[in-house]
Amino acid sequence: MPRYKPYDYDQLMMIPVSLEQQLAPGTLEYAIHRLIEERIDTSVFDEKYRNDGTGRRAYDPKVLLKVVLFAYSRSILHSRKIERACRENVTFMALACGQKPDHSTVAAFISDMGEERVVNLFTQVLLVCEEDGLLGGTQFSLDGLKLPSNASKEWSGTHAELQRKKEKLEAKVKEAVREHREKDRRGGDPDRDREQNRINRLQRNADRIEKFLSEAQPKRGVRNKEVQSNVTDNDSAKMVSSHGVIQGYNANALVDGKHQVVVHAQAFGEGEDAKVAAPMLEGAERNLKAAGLGDEPLKDVELSADTGYFSVDNLEACRDAQVDAYIPDREFRKRDPRFANAGRHRRSVDKHKQRYKSKKRWFGPEDFRFDDRTKRLTCPAGHGLYVRNRNFSTGDGYKAIAYQAPKRACRGCTLRAQCLRHPERTESRQVHIFYGKRPGSLTDAMKAKIDTPEGRRIYSRRLSTVEPVFANVRAQKRMDRFTLRGRLKVNIQWMLYCMVHNMEKIVNFGESYAMAGA
Repeated sequence: MPRYKPYDYDQLMMIPVSLEQQLAPGTLEYAIHRLIEERIDTSVFDEKYRNDGTGRRAYDPKVLLKVVLFAYSRSILHSRKIERACRENVTFMALACGQKPDHSTVAAFISDMGEERVVNLFTQVLLVCEEDGLLGGTQFSLDGLKLPSNASKEWSGTHAELQRKKEKLEAKVKEAVREHREKDRRGGDPDRDREQNRINRLQRNADRIEKFLSEAQPKRGVRNKEVQSNVTDNDSAKMVSSHGVIQGYNANALVDGKHQVVVHAQAFGEGEDAKVAAPMLEGAERNLKAAGLGDEPLKDVELSADTGYFSVDNLEACRDAQVDAYIPDREFRKRDPRFANAGRHRRSVDKHKQRYKSKKRWFGPEDFRFDDRTKRLTCPAGHGLYVRNRNFSTGDGYKAIAYQAPKRACRGCTLRAQCLRHPERTESRQVHIFYGKRPGSLTDAMKAKIDTPEGRRIYSRRLSTVEPVFANVRAQKRMDRFTLRGRLKVNIQWMLYCMVHNMEKIVNFGESYAMAGA
């Protein structure tokens, strides 16, 4: 007969566990614990609670914040899984100090955190990064990550499309009811309950769409054309990503180039990046001021972004913020001097420009200003010129745009003698502008900057600055979708994830909470 070791599940075991010792110095959980206990002020949550006289004691926000941040670092997004981890995982037990918050408490804490509170926490972590010397403050990169939302794209459509979908559902309900009654008349249906549940589900879906159409206004796009709404999460949008068409959000991050620290994070409910720069720069300036980087932390800093951000709105935002931006257009690689044709093209342009270099007292093309928005050229007197010929040939094969001033504008103009070489016989001024050289054009100026060797060198840093952040968040932290609904809640979740990323930078490159400083 074999002999086995005896065992008895009724026996008692005394296991001494020190919660403090489970948080080893040099680990992320140790940094999260110490940062929240020693450096981060969580008094911003006190106003949420009104239980000082009556009511049950609440979980300390410090405990809940530790648990949530560490859960996100371990790729745990769902509140039920966080609840289970607090009951089974010793590290979660140590961070929660033996307390076991349920999933509803965790979910409510994240959802009701509020944008102002999460920004306050984010800037406090950023302050620690600055004190540890992790912020360079001279070179930044901007990029976005498109992630699915907690909503199905099948519930998207214009109001007219959703109305037709509701009518189809109601037609299916009528057909199902008719079939149900017919089966009852013939002797009953063994799947009666199943059919009734199907009818109820179809009717609920139809009522859901009807309620949405009665409460929500049609969403308008950039050209005031109606875009698709979503019944489940109307703040989200359909957008094209590397994983196909998704219903989700465009999560943007502005990253410092020294140690890839995120200085501002924000989620947008639109896939286009054409108007993202203004709010991202405003948020970054606010956060960096709070972190102690001066009153004008973004003045003259280098900012790089990919071709998706090349737009008049973004370029104007960078100009107003006094940022030295490097945002290429979609055709910038075709103008790269490493291509043989690009070199000959530029020499032809320079040669043609040199031909017209001379001392003159008349207004030249450089005195006219081009408006990127209206696509109009304005003369020094303030009159708009119209396009007379878009493919004007200069004689050596180089193309230009011929602009013509209206005769009525030049006829009584006080600057006529300075503008026209022969004002006695010339009726109106004509200006030839080379393609890509329109004076005052932000887009043309950016193209010229990117085409320089220095511009290409600075732009090439973008890849090593911002892409590692998204690789860490999506590949390592498994942040592949948002679990909350609504832009405000999604933005909170995105900022919390970026806070975890910044805390990791403190552990890996800082001195405050790394192994050496323990």
